[in-house]
Amino acid sequence: MPKFLPAGSVEKILRRTDQSTPRGHRDYATLMLLARLGLRTCEVVRLELGDIDWESGQITIRGKGGRWSKLPLPPDVGEALAVYLQHDRPRCSTRRLFVTQRAPITGLSTGCAIVKTVTRALKKDGIVSERKGGYLFRHTLATEMLGRGASLQEIGEVLRHRKADTTRIYAKVDFRALRNLAQPWPGGAR
Repeated sequence: MPKFLPAGSVEKILRRTDQSTPRGHRDYATLMLLARLGLRTCEVVRLELGDIDWESGQITIRGKGGRWSKLPLPPDVGEALAVYLQHDRPRCSTRRLFVTQRAPITGLSTGCAIVKTVTRALKKDGIVSERKGGYLFRHTLATEMLGRGASLQEIGEVLRHRKADTTRIYAKVDFRALRNLAQPWPGGAR
């Protein structure tokens, strides 16, 4: 079963993310990418300044297996990124979008900072989860899309899955569809 957050948790986490500090702006921008676009942790880490096309409203994602995808940049995600870039991203020579907060300032090289961001956000909201990384937001996005009536094919397109089998794990959480498939218990209800 994919692990996902209860309904409404992502919006609560986003609302409660501290946006009064440089780290808070970076965290908020990161969480927005995870929540709205369903990016993998490694995809957030690999983002570079030139990947955002502000004029066309698109963002280029370097996905698994060296694949590149262009996605629409939702306005709220673009705004979060713009605030971080204009006010809080330290000046440095790296082209990476997200950088460390302490010297030496370098681009993020692993997903550890993303996992810490998610862990801090969950802890602040008192949410206990086995999973702490970006996949928790990715699975929550897929589950919420399914609950709103999106097809598995549509979910696969948003999450950029190469194979339909990868997306089928979300059929396990489609309780409405599973109820229709369930057979009556032999011997009747007790």
